[in-house]
Amino acid sequence: HFRVAVNSNTMKTYSLKLSIFSSFKSDSVWIPRPRMCVLKREEGETYDFNLRVERNRHGHVIRNVVLGGIAARGGLRDGDRLLEVNNCYVDDVPHAELSGQQLCMLVLDGEEYEQAVTRGQDLRLLSRILDEEPCKPPRLYHITKEPGSGLGISFTALEGEKGHFSVNLVKGGAAEKAGIRKGDHLVWMNGVMVSHLTHSALSRMMNKCGNSITILVIDSESEKIYMQRKMPILPAMAVPNKLPFSAKKLRLISGPEGYGFLLRLEKTSSGNTYHVLREVDSGSPAERAGMQDGEILLEVNGESVDSLRHDEIVERVRLSGKQVFITTISQSGLGFYNQLGLSPLLFCDGETAEKKMEEMNVELSPKGNNGLSGSRLCTVEKDPLGFGFRLDSLPQRHETFISEVGSGGSGQRAGLAVGDVVLEVNGKNVEEKYLADVITLVKNGGSCISLLVMDQTSYDKQKEEERPASNLTDRSVFKTDSVFRSSPTAKVIKLIWSD
Repeated sequence: HFRVAVNSNTMKTYSLKLSIFSSFKSDSVWIPRPRMCVLKREEGETYDFNLRVERNRHGHVIRNVVLGGIAARGGLRDGDRLLEVNNCYVDDVPHAELSGQQLCMLVLDGEEYEQAVTRGQDLRLLSRILDEEPCKPPRLYHITKEPGSGLGISFTALEGEKGHFSVNLVKGGAAEKAGIRKGDHLVWMNGVMVSHLTHSALSRMMNKCGNSITILVIDSESEKIYMQRKMPILPAMAVPNKLPFSAKKLRLISGPEGYGFLLRLEKTSSGNTYHVLREVDSGSPAERAGMQDGEILLEVNGESVDSLRHDEIVERVRLSGKQVFITTISQSGLGFYNQLGLSPLLFCDGETAEKKMEEMNVELSPKGNNGLSGSRLCTVEKDPLGFGFRLDSLPQRHETFISEVGSGGSGQRAGLAVGDVVLEVNGKNVEEKYLADVITLVKNGGSCISLLVMDQTSYDKQKEEERPASNLTDRSVFKTDSVFRSSPTAKVIKLIWSD
């Protein structure tokens, strides 16, 4: 007790000194300094800390950091606040997801965080402090041997710099074709950081790599900037280049027969147990979205299923309403990322998903009467800067509308426009809901949300005709009797094991 009292008094004195100093130098600008912490765990290990939301405290609080554990060695301290995970801002989300075997966490000391909130500082801008100089992100490549020239790459140890290697390329070889550039530096190979390797150890790795390697490289100038800022260079930050596998983000809108697939809990040949997608019906919403039999489920509505039971996943699909957003990957793809020690969620095939979503939006967007533009179904995927739009309402009009759309942001790419009236959020009608309730639905909707909107003129026209605007959408395509399909077997929630 005495020790705690001393530390407490010392802290009060320190704060007092800061206040006195500030009063003498009122024109000085106080800028909090975030820290970058890198945590890497092996299969079966935990990160040795808890992430909590506490009463009377802002943000996501780091607690119970185990002395000498992975979190402590990575630089986390009790009371730190989490700002970013793998370059994604999470301070404004209700529940921050921490998954995968490697985390790059931007954190801020608890006291500095509280001061920043009190002063009204934009916490999102704190990450920009680390970006005073422009630098390019690292790049991740998968290279496959070619007959005659092999991988077309070798490495030279930089003189006087242990664990630093420059890239040598065979002109026209596989590595050069993949996009690797002369002068790049090697950072990581097949799941191993090379900073502690000797040149002979690296050569042995190359000899054992088989027909392909996966490497992380960065240009020398950008590497210097990272080192000056004492920032790690991780695969989680990388721009992927032609990786052999990627996760898929799918949007499923329930049809008359449900979604048209089964979810089974299966044990794979590796001995691990996963939630596997099976029996995809021909012509079903699942097949149209791009689902294939045997794929492994990674996320439901932006939430990782790693820690969820089978019945919990089913319940989340049921609660999502008329549509569900899922992320999947093939079994071979999951094995590829597991060998590298990376989460497949870092590298998702967004292009295919966006194309299919656009096709679905065209199918579902009705033609208004008398040539009026009808309602539009816009799918907005959260990026590091959020959803890219703001909501507002007017006291005299009981409706929620889009008040701002960020230039080049997710909202603009999804087709939202300033003035659009929001009719539904993730299939739930919000025409009679208060603004705060609509905002809550958006925040709790996961990393990908669906908004049914209509321009103000068309909406007013429909109101004059005394017809609910949300009825303009063909609601029959959303009918469903069960979560996955309407057959009696799908209504029974049970675990199905397969060896």
